Amino acid sequence: MRLIVGQVARTQSVYLAKGNTAYNLTAALPDVGQDLAELAADVDLMARAANLSDLGAAINVSDITPALPIEKPGTIICLGLNYIEHIKEGGYDIPDYPALFMRGRNSVMAAGAPLVRPTCSHDLDYEAELMIIIGKGGRHIAQADAHDHIFGYTVFNDGSVRDYQRKTHQWTPGKNFDNTGAIGPFVVTPDEVPEGAKGLKIESRVGTEILQSSNTQNMIWSAAHAIAIISEYTTLEAGDHIALGTPPGVGHATKPNPRWLVPGEVVDIEIEGIGICSNPIVDEADMKAKS
Repeated sequence: MRLIVGQVARTQSVYLAKGNTAYNLTAALPDVGQDLAELAADVDLMARAANLSDLGAAINVSDITPALPIEKPGTIICLGLNYIEHIKEGGYDIPDYPALFMRGRNSVMAAGAPLVRPTCSHDLDYEAELMIIIGKGGRHIAQADAHDHIFGYTVFNDGSVRDYQRKTHQWTPGKNFDNTGAIGPFVVTPDEVPEGAKGLKIESRVGTEILQSSNTQNMIWSAAHAIAIISEYTTLEAGDHIALGTPPGVGHATKPNPRWLVPGEVVDIEIEGIGICSNPIVDEADMKAKS
């Protein structure tokens, strides 16, 4: 299934997308709710939704204003340094354990929403990433069983404020500015992509300018391996998000000068078979002036 959460006429629903058309699953099956939290947590409900015979009237996907796939996501865990060439461009040694950090809810927003460059820094960078949404939770999940715990895959732009990221050995400040992590708009279930979402082209762009271009096959730690590693230390729950790191080509490593995102641009993150996460860049001061 290819799912999108969003608003039509100010009403938020879960939609089943088929090509350029979509069907309101929330209207067809009210138990689905207004985001993907219920479907991620309930295998039986997911089966009922997948087997609906009457989906109602179709609308255009373009008529949906995307919302976060899960309005209040649980834990948001991110892997850093998961592509060797990205590790090299950042000047790091190749690790034998992933760099892990967390994002708070205020730092993430939906595809299509403004990605905000803060007033205190112009060093706003982009990071194209594959993101997992957990379905079945658990602790000490074996790598061989980990795919059974994935509800779906989506697109993530891990917008990073680099000077703040480097103020400390912990990356938390630079990775948690409000409205810098874009998620969505589509979530695809595992049957829609190769196992572990391997072998998919992943790319970031501004207009016709290609910033990053790689393949999820190049990840050091696969989706299953990441779940196994993370569940060693914490219990994963339905609705948790795991971002799987970015390939080379980020702005801070661009020579001779860094390539920061600037207000007025639109950054697109695309993963083959999943979709495009597109967000306009705005300045925090301009956002405040309009509010």
